[in-house]
Amino acid sequence: MNYPTPHINAKPGDFGQTVLMPGDPLRSKFIAENFLENATLVNNVRGVHGYTGTYKGVKVSVMASGMGMPSIGIYSWELFNAFEVENIMRIGSAGAVQENINLYDIVIAQGACTDSRWAEQYHLAGTFAPIADFNMLQTCVETAKEMGAHYHVGNVLSSDRFYGDDDDMQGGWIANNGWQKMGVMALEMEAAALYMNAARCKKHALAICTISDHVLRHEFTTAEERQNSFTQMMELALNTAVKLEK
Repeated sequence: MNYPTPHINAKPGDFGQTVLMPGDPLRSKFIAENFLENATLVNNVRGVHGYTGTYKGVKVSVMASGMGMPSIGIYSWELFNAFEVENIMRIGSAGAVQENINLYDIVIAQGACTDSRWAEQYHLAGTFAPIADFNMLQTCVETAKEMGAHYHVGNVLSSDRFYGDDDDMQGGWIANNGWQKMGVMALEMEAAALYMNAARCKKHALAICTISDHVLRHEFTTAEERQNSFTQMMELALNTAVKLEK
């Protein structure tokens, strides 16, 4: 793949081996300004802020993915194939669908179920199971334990829709369509496409989410809280990135 790409105006070497991908460009900016040393803006096409700096002496990048599987699918594919990125960690928000998971808990996506038809492009003869890279998953869980984080590991659902025609929000839809009874922890919109792209590119991916709302209890955080207060997840991802370099 040639560079710059249609969506990333950069060159190989501008990014670290590991890229953290929040959905929100302002969250990317927040991480660069509050956690990275000597952060440099390396991409701003369409206002999708991408920065590279160091964290505990390790080169790390952070760039927004936008919302949904098509968006993270574009950015992850270009990072993997044009910019020599090896690891992508989605760091975003998710809606809990289990009673034992609460606001601000962290969910680490071992697997990502989906209602999307993203996998059809790969011309597979059956159903593909999108899963995290085991080394990234193991490293993140070990780091979460060291940090004393309140975390859960398991399946998430990557959905193509935030609003459903059969319900005002996702709560009723997800409860009525079996995902909760199958132990799915939370609903989000990106992990499955990221995991499938990583598998196809022979690269590595992990999704870490903070619970921003509980879709069954109708509990919510504000946009400002999501942008600025999910710092434990950010530190978890950054500390995981550092360990992946060792």
